[in-house]
Amino acid sequence: MRRSYAIFLLAAAGVFLIDQSLKELFVSGFYWESDCLTLGFTLNRGVAFSMLEFLGGWLKWILAILIAAGTLYAFAKGYIKTHPLLLGTLLGAAGGNLWDRFLHGGVVDYVYWHCGFEFAVFNFADVMIDVSVVGLLVASFKKK
Repeated sequence: MRRSYAIFLLAAAGVFLIDQSLKELFVSGFYWESDCLTLGFTLNRGVAFSMLEFLGGWLKWILAILIAAGTLYAFAKGYIKTHPLLLGTLLGAAGGNLWDRFLHGGVVDYVYWHCGFEFAVFNFADVMIDVSVVGLLVASFKKK
């Protein structure tokens, strides 16, 4: 049990620190562009594809409550013991984006794909959230 909690906490802290370190590069002015990819600072005041931006300052508090509730639920149901790496990664990434909302007033995004088709601007935390959710879905289907 202690091992699961350690994995959970290390994954959460590791993803959070990597995410914030990368974002600091772009907040500080790093910029790079090629034919297909632009790496540069963008601030997203909404959630995916800037949805819910109209909630303004309330959005960060709503998300904080949802993240806390989800984390408490995962602990209460014992999911931390069975999926510590995936849930730690998810918490670290969600926490990184939430931290941005309190620090910068929105999420720091910096990866923009524009080759063949244009895709939303995103960041490392967004990718880790997607990886975690896919991992949890795969794990839930494997059980059955």
